[in-house]
Amino acid sequence: MSRGYQKIFGIDLGTTYTSIAYMDEYGKPVVVPNAENLPTTPSVVFFDGDNIVVGEIAKESSRLYPHDVVSFVKRSMGEADFVFEHNGRTFRAEEISSFIIRKVVQDAENNLNEKISDVVITSPAYFGINEREATRRAGEIAGYNVRQIINEPTAAAIAYGTMEVTDERVVLVYDLGGGTFDITMIEIQPNAIEVICTGGDHNLGGKDWDDRIVAYLTQEFQNATKTTEDILEDPDTCQDLLLSAEKAKKVLTNRDKTPVLITHGGERVKVALERKKFHEITEDLLERTIALTYEMLEEAKKKGYWNFDEIIMVGGATRMPQVAARIQKEFSMKPRSFDPDEAVAKGAAIYGYKLAMNEGLKQKVAEKRASKRAEAAEEADDGTDNAEAHRQLNETQEDFELDDVLEEVEELVAEDTQMRPSDARLSRVRVKNVTSKSFGIIAVNSRDEEIVYNLIVKNSDVPNVITKTFGTAVPNQEAVSIQIMENDNSDVVTNLREAIEIGTAVLKLPKGLSSDTPIDITFKLNEEGRLEITAIEPTASKRKVNVTIDTRSVIQGEEFERAKARSRSLVVT
Repeated sequence: MSRGYQKIFGIDLGTTYTSIAYMDEYGKPVVVPNAENLPTTPSVVFFDGDNIVVGEIAKESSRLYPHDVVSFVKRSMGEADFVFEHNGRTFRAEEISSFIIRKVVQDAENNLNEKISDVVITSPAYFGINEREATRRAGEIAGYNVRQIINEPTAAAIAYGTMEVTDERVVLVYDLGGGTFDITMIEIQPNAIEVICTGGDHNLGGKDWDDRIVAYLTQEFQNATKTTEDILEDPDTCQDLLLSAEKAKKVLTNRDKTPVLITHGGERVKVALERKKFHEITEDLLERTIALTYEMLEEAKKKGYWNFDEIIMVGGATRMPQVAARIQKEFSMKPRSFDPDEAVAKGAAIYGYKLAMNEGLKQKVAEKRASKRAEAAEEADDGTDNAEAHRQLNETQEDFELDDVLEEVEELVAEDTQMRPSDARLSRVRVKNVTSKSFGIIAVNSRDEEIVYNLIVKNSDVPNVITKTFGTAVPNQEAVSIQIMENDNSDVVTNLREAIEIGTAVLKLPKGLSSDTPIDITFKLNEEGRLEITAIEPTASKRKVNVTIDTRSVIQGEEFERAKARSRSLVVT
């Protein structure tokens, strides 16, 4: 970065395609083309012997080597049971994703002729703690400093709000990607981008439309050949149909029908897939996105938002004509397609730029204050009664946020000719997010039934800190086991069956405590979804336990270190 600050790149780690962007010397977000001079790289990994191949070649290789190719790995992020085996070695989803990250970063380094070390990576808004931590680990395994994980629709809104919007408005971001769907309400203001509510499904995306085409083609092949054989059990045929389905879907964006050739077991069948039939067999998927949108809108009403001004569509799957048509019909508002393939990466780059500017400006303000402090200390110690000097000395020792020192920031921009006023303005744009999940503990209600009591409720602002007091169950209880739960329910109390356990904290207690001894439990959720828990017995012993959720289903410990070491020895092309 020409102004001397650390350049932070933005990576849109997608289910089907991945891209990387940065802010150029003119303050504009730019997606960096890959080695094939394309803005996006297929998120496909081909294990070719000891070589790791990522991108278009890997995707094409899936026809010939279906057992050696991994696609759609993003859908397995955070899953403890996902393991890909190749040549006697096992790879977790995080490590496979790290190869995709390495590929796009390496291509960007070659294109820009510079080293990249720091990145911001996006994730679906509906990712939980496991999936977010897995995404961070993927970047770390690849060898990069992951500065933050931010939500994809938030990134898209940042790009839209800083590049396209000059007035205040409430926007729905309809984000239908290759493997995930997010629907998010965001309020855009001149100096703030605030997420109101978010919803969606991280297992709903363009791939599901492809799968419906595959199922239809399979049925047509069976009808034409008078067979009941499941041709999808043949990996070669299955992979060939998946690639043909994706191609047919893209063709139907502009044409009313397209021919698809199916070859299996010496038989060849030609099927004419019409757009009308495509709409028919996928209609329920589109309706699912509308239903999820209404669910999110109901949550927004609870926060006082009954209307919105605009709908923007991002994600490659929004190119299907039926998507915009269905949205317009439902909401009587024509949606705007905003840079479907690049908006998320650009927004992540803008956010990374903001982080760098914040750090740089804070450092400059701190240096300026230190200089003033030194001057004030000299004046305060010169034997005179200088109240103003003492006041300045106290002020310069205070911690600060950029919003609190606007005049000082403006002075620095004026003094430093390498900076633009827009840099200072961008550094002060406030980005506020919400949590897409609820987090609580298992407790017992008045009927002695186990329930989940949510301390942090879905769509609460982040960062968020909340403390609640619970009581011990029996006299002389030796310890409290705090089972930490994650769920999609927006109520304070939810059914145990609707939640999953993501961690446990154990607080040991002194002897002689009565039942209902208070235990103060604090949940602290940061901007990117990391959860810290503190439990204190405040009355007798003041014993305390702290735990940061170390998700069990995410690669960690020795396995994590081995993956990082292995990454350094593997060549990714």
